[in-house]
Amino acid sequence: MLHYLLKRCLYSLLVIIGVVLLTFVLFRVAAGDPAAAVLGKNPSPREVEDLRSDLGSDLPLIYGHWHKTEAFSSAGLTLSRGNIEFKRNFTIDGAALQCRIRFRGHCQVNGKEYAAGSRLTAVAVAVSPQQNVLRIADAGGLELVAVEFFRRQQSPFNSQLFCSIREIVTLKPVFPYISFFNFGRTVVTREPIRRILWRGIGPSLGLMVPIFLGELILGTGLALLAAAFRGKWPDRILMLASIAGMSVSYLVFIIAGQWLLGYWLNWFPVWGWGSPINLALPLIIGIASGLGGNMRFYRTVFVNELNRDYLRTAAAKGCSPFTVYTRHLLRNAAIPIITHASAALPFLFTGSLLLETFFGVPGLGYLGVEALNNSDLQLLKALVIISALLFVMINTLADLAYAWADPRIRLK
Repeated sequence: MLHYLLKRCLYSLLVIIGVVLLTFVLFRVAAGDPAAAVLGKNPSPREVEDLRSDLGSDLPLIYGHWHKTEAFSSAGLTLSRGNIEFKRNFTIDGAALQCRIRFRGHCQVNGKEYAAGSRLTAVAVAVSPQQNVLRIADAGGLELVAVEFFRRQQSPFNSQLFCSIREIVTLKPVFPYISFFNFGRTVVTREPIRRILWRGIGPSLGLMVPIFLGELILGTGLALLAAAFRGKWPDRILMLASIAGMSVSYLVFIIAGQWLLGYWLNWFPVWGWGSPINLALPLIIGIASGLGGNMRFYRTVFVNELNRDYLRTAAAKGCSPFTVYTRHLLRNAAIPIITHASAALPFLFTGSLLLETFFGVPGLGYLGVEALNNSDLQLLKALVIISALLFVMINTLADLAYAWADPRIRLK
C-alpha cells in the first residue's frame, strides 16, 4: 500500500506540473499584458511599471537577464525634423537600461548609425543612467517596427515560468523551510489569494459535500428499489422520472426552484449566506438535478448483476431480499458506483459555480465568476490549479476505495 501511494504521489506531481505549465501558457503567454486589462485607458508609466513588477509580467518568459520597463515609453514620444525622441518617465537607481529596436532601412541612435536595408533587423542599444532622452534619427528609409526598453536583473532564473512554479512550492530559509500555494495577491483588490481561497472553501464544501452524498445515497437507494421491481410500475415510474430529470437543464432547475419554492411558496430564501436555511434550497436543487442520471446508471449496474449466480445462491440459502440486495448485490456493484461517483465529484465544482452565483453563496465558484468579470487572472489561475489538485486527490481516493470494496484488488 505504501509503495502504491508513493507511486501515485509521483504521478500526481507530474500531473500538477503539467497543469502549471498549461496555466502558464494560457495565463501568461496567451492572455497578454494584464496591466492593459486592469488599469484601463491612459495609465501613467509608473502605474504600469508597479503593476507589472508586482505581477511578474515584466520578467523574461523563461530565462534571461533583462525584463521590460516603462522608464522610457511611447508616452514620452515626440517627433521633430525626422528624429524620434523617447523621454525618460522616471529614474531607476542602479539599474542598467537597454533599448531594443526592430526596424528596416537606416537609423542613427545616439550618434551611431545602424543599417538594415529592406530586411527586418533588431539591435540593442545601451542607455546610460544619466541619459534622459533617446533619439532615433532617420538615416534613410527608416521604418520602425518596435521600440522596447529593458532593465537588467541579477538572476536570469527570475522569470515568469519560475514565478509560476514558486506560486506552488516556495523554499524558505527558516522553518518549516517550504510553503505551498503562495498565489500572491489579486489583481483588483490586492488581497492575498490564499486568504480568499480559505474564505471561499468553506461555503463551497458546504454545498459540494451534501450534494454529493445526497445524490449518492438517494440515487443508490432508488436504483435498488427500481432493480427490485424490475419491469413493474415502480421501476417504470422511477425510470420515467430519471429520464425527465436528465433532460432538463441545470439552469431550469435553478430558476424553477427559486420561483416555485422561493417566491411563490416562500419556503426558502433565495439569496444570502450565513445560516443553514440559506443552504436548503441550493442543496435541494443540486441533488434533484443530478439524481436522474445517477439513478439510471446505478439501476443499469444493479440489473446487470441480478442474473449472477451468487445472488441466486444467497436467495437459495434463505437470505431475505433485503440482505440479498444490500449485502450481496450492493457490495459487488460497488466498483462501477465508485468509478461513477469519483468521476462526477470534481464536476460538482462547476455546478456549485452556478448555484453560488444564483444564490449569492461566497464560495469558490462565486469567486471564479467575479474573477472572470474583473479579468483577475491571478485568482483564476489559482482556481484552475486548485481544481486540478481536487481531481488528482479524488482519483487517488477512488483507487483506495476499490481495494476496500473488493479484497481481490491489489494496489501495486
